[in-house]
Amino acid sequence: MKAKDMRELSVEQLNEKLSAYRQELFNLRFQHATAQLENTQRIPAVKKNIARILTVLRTKEVGA
Repeated sequence: MKAKDMRELSVEQLNEKLSAYRQELFNLRFQHATAQLENTQRIPAVKKNIARILTVLRTKEVGA
């Protein structure tokens, strides 16, 4: 998801997406540890999405 799209979401929606991405990251790490992960490039992509969400949340917090 792009940062431009994230800026249009509300704070509640961003928090929901953040928790979903964190859960996905946990599952990906678990799969990676047990050698069941097929697409290893998904881990950095999810980390970047988490960082984007946190950045957008912080800008909304400072701007409000």
